[in-house]
Amino acid sequence: MMISIKYASHLPVLTRLLPTTTGPVLELGIGLYSTPYLHWICSASRRQLTSYDSDPKWIRYFRDAKSDIHEVALIDDWDKMPIDMFWDIAFIDHAPDHRRSIEAKRLANNAKYLILHDTEPEVDSLYGYSQIYPLFKYRYDYTLAKPYTTILSNFTKYG
Repeated sequence: MMISIKYASHLPVLTRLLPTTTGPVLELGIGLYSTPYLHWICSASRRQLTSYDSDPKWIRYFRDAKSDIHEVALIDDWDKMPIDMFWDIAFIDHAPDHRRSIEAKRLANNAKYLILHDTEPEVDSLYGYSQIYPLFKYRYDYTLAKPYTTILSNFTKYG
């Protein structure tokens, strides 16, 4: 496991945005920084949180987070992942890299706010985010910390 403060560059966005909503939260890609934050904030308000990952080690690391309000599940086929509901926040930070734009497209009209991690232009060839940006009415790029984080929405303008 690689540990670095740069891997937490999405936390300023999550900590600002999460308190502005009250509905269910989706996390694609369990992580050392996002999962504990989302778990404790959602637990405190009895808010539904669903965390999916395709790597069994992340599921093992966070198996104790499972509860009646926090689903932690291993995904073996991202195409069959049950995300077809409305989420207040959907956070995308999973592997493999090319899947991120696919899931963003699937969630374009199913999330009030879609948060993408690693959105700096020089890595677009890995994630393919530029292909999905036109699907959204609103976009905000958080560039004060690298990797960048982007908020997308078809429902609400951020900021």
